[in-house]
Amino acid sequence: MVQLQEVEKVKVRKGTERGGANHGWLNTKHTFSFANYFDPKHMGFRCLRVINEDTVTPGNGFGTHGHRDMEIITYVLEGSLEHKDTIGQGGVLSPGDVQHMSAGTGIMHSEYNRSTSENVHFLQIWLLPKANAVKPVYHQSSFNIEKNSGKLNLVVAVDGRDGALKVNQDVDLFASVLREGDRISYSFKDNRYGWVQVARGEVDIEVDTNNKLSLNAGDGVALSEIQNISISTKSNGEILLFDLP
Repeated sequence: MVQLQEVEKVKVRKGTERGGANHGWLNTKHTFSFANYFDPKHMGFRCLRVINEDTVTPGNGFGTHGHRDMEIITYVLEGSLEHKDTIGQGGVLSPGDVQHMSAGTGIMHSEYNRSTSENVHFLQIWLLPKANAVKPVYHQSSFNIEKNSGKLNLVVAVDGRDGALKVNQDVDLFASVLREGDRISYSFKDNRYGWVQVARGEVDIEVDTNNKLSLNAGDGVALSEIQNISISTKSNGEILLFDLP
């Protein structure tokens, strides 16, 4: 009789163990396998395929390149990032801004740091789409994440509710800035999974009241068959919380 392997309910991905490269103009860290970094143990989590933490020096960026059948989200932490694409969309992203692009049947775009003095520091996230070969879509929006500290701010959702960016996948993505003394809680419905990515600072995560984690910037944690979590910080922190199918 074959025994079923027990699901690892809480799995931490340390930021110090990520892949990546420093190209001079670009310093990049890869939570999951990407480009020249390959690790069969870290190919993504559920439909979450890529979390890259990128820092681009002034006047540099990614030249025009293509994507298809991927949901791409950009979250800026510091500086400003300029986007241009072949469907006539473009804009500049600053902290508090979130960009979403459904690559669908195919899109070409570029991303540049137009500053002459400051780096741009951002997270680029890829989700596998719910449906392939959709019409390419680009949109961005500003969220008062800093102003609404201590709260979970919905920035991406499959139904675009409450002003969130509408994404082609059954995913809710929340962003939160935490100050000393802040504490946020979240409950997952049945058959849902979670990923928490620490963007900045240090946070403590309590999982189902019996598992406590201390995570630093760059760390992430995969949550399977978990009902409730709470997140707090002793200083300052910034997190992204994914509710995944």
